[in-house]
Amino acid sequence: MSDYPSIVLEQAVNQMASLPGVGRRTALRLVLTMLRRTDEEVEAFAGAFVRLKKDVVYCRECHNISDTELCPICSSPRRDHSTVCVVENVQDVMSIENTGQYNGVYHVLGGVISPMEGVGPKDIETDSLIERMTKGEVTELILALPTTMEGDTTNFYLYRRVQNNEVLSQKLQNGELRISQIARGVAVGNQIEYTDEITLGRSIVNRTEFKG
Repeated sequence: MSDYPSIVLEQAVNQMASLPGVGRRTALRLVLTMLRRTDEEVEAFAGAFVRLKKDVVYCRECHNISDTELCPICSSPRRDHSTVCVVENVQDVMSIENTGQYNGVYHVLGGVISPMEGVGPKDIETDSLIERMTKGEVTELILALPTTMEGDTTNFYLYRRVQNNEVLSQKLQNGELRISQIARGVAVGNQIEYTDEITLGRSIVNRTEFKG
């Protein structure tokens, strides 16, 4: 016999509990809160998620979330398009933007290399980054990945990819391209999105050359 007085209620709780970090007790509380709301409020709530799934796209240039084919950052003439900051996910873009210390553009990998999780170079946006750098006006690549083993592995992989690319390797040797990483003000093992804005801002400003 079900622990819930209604099958419909149980189904709603199951859906809510499927979200990361939401336990069944919290899910039940949220569902009961929605049940007390008006029909219009619930429809607006549900509609926002339907529109999110249908209308949100990924920027063709940096892979950030956007409402248009080219995100506002990539399309802005006020941004420094010669500086590209490589991040793991969309949350990291938001975190760095909140510091107000960076005026370049981004490249969202969509993950980091993690053999234990079955994530390899082909599972993240590494090829598009190298293609973008080869064709574009990039003079600095900032590696702003998590200070974890997976983040360091991805940093090293990207550095090797640049070194093994004839065009980019030549730029490195001529001093036309710089590869840097955020300063270690971000504690080892930390995710970028959980770092406070002041520390993260200083880490961007005080970035150092990546040695590989």
